[in-house]
Amino acid sequence: MEKGTGRPAPTVLEGSQALADDLDAIYRIDRLRRLSAQTRLLLLEMIYRAGSGHVGSSLSCADIISVLKFDQMDWQASRPRTESDVFVLSKGHAVPAWYAALIVDGEVDPTYVSALRRIDSPFQGHPDRCRFDLVDVSTGALGQGLSVALGRAEAKRLKRQDTWVYCIVGDGEMQEGQIWEAVMYAGIRAVANLIVFIDYNKSQSDGPLKDVLPLDGLTEKLGSFLWHVQEIDGHSHAEIRNAVIRAKENRHQPSVIIAHTRKGYLGDDRILLDGAHSGTLSAQDFEEAVRYLGGLV
Repeated sequence: MEKGTGRPAPTVLEGSQALADDLDAIYRIDRLRRLSAQTRLLLLEMIYRAGSGHVGSSLSCADIISVLKFDQMDWQASRPRTESDVFVLSKGHAVPAWYAALIVDGEVDPTYVSALRRIDSPFQGHPDRCRFDLVDVSTGALGQGLSVALGRAEAKRLKRQDTWVYCIVGDGEMQEGQIWEAVMYAGIRAVANLIVFIDYNKSQSDGPLKDVLPLDGLTEKLGSFLWHVQEIDGHSHAEIRNAVIRAKENRHQPSVIIAHTRKGYLGDDRILLDGAHSGTLSAQDFEEAVRYLGGLV
């Protein structure tokens, strides 16, 4: 018996498997740490070269996008879109993080790092599927992406496709009425192949969330709409990854993961541009961020 538990002691085979699982998790988290640092480096270079962009918002969701793109989503540029998971970045202004992840993962030529916000470029300031087919949905008008993600998830259910739809919304975006229409429908209809992240960085374009329209009781509100709700540290790769795994295990409800993040996040001890929603990177800002992130790669 296992001492103090009353359970049978694990066999040698079970112990070996548990050790292998632990080592695999350690490897995956270390890999995600390095890939997310590379993603941040590239998104900063894009915004610096473009001379404008939503720095803070892109950095706050970079870890979420990294875990999804590099570890959890079944999403490759070479696969037919109809056979893959779907990714909807409802907070479309953070799209430099998605572009950067595509480059890091070898899906897009690195020369596109200089193409952000250029006229007729595929790398527009918001996702534009008409110009770039490696975004699943054009977004930018806040509040609409979740409804589209919900529709895509329902379509997959009707076609009996065993794939997932992922959506990232901003916390300021949660103030939109259309969001709550989609939340109500998904819960009542038990659209369980839909996994939503709320990038809860507590800031929006007009200022701190608490001064504009607070989201107090968000966990309880979403739970009352029959969603499976988790709250995590949105910069912990282990917590993000485990939350997605738990969401996939729940096949009876849509899942929402409230990810507590910080705008402008480079690391626990480094916030860029004082967490501003958007802004212009000076040469000094950029060079200091590159040096800092270079030590994490």
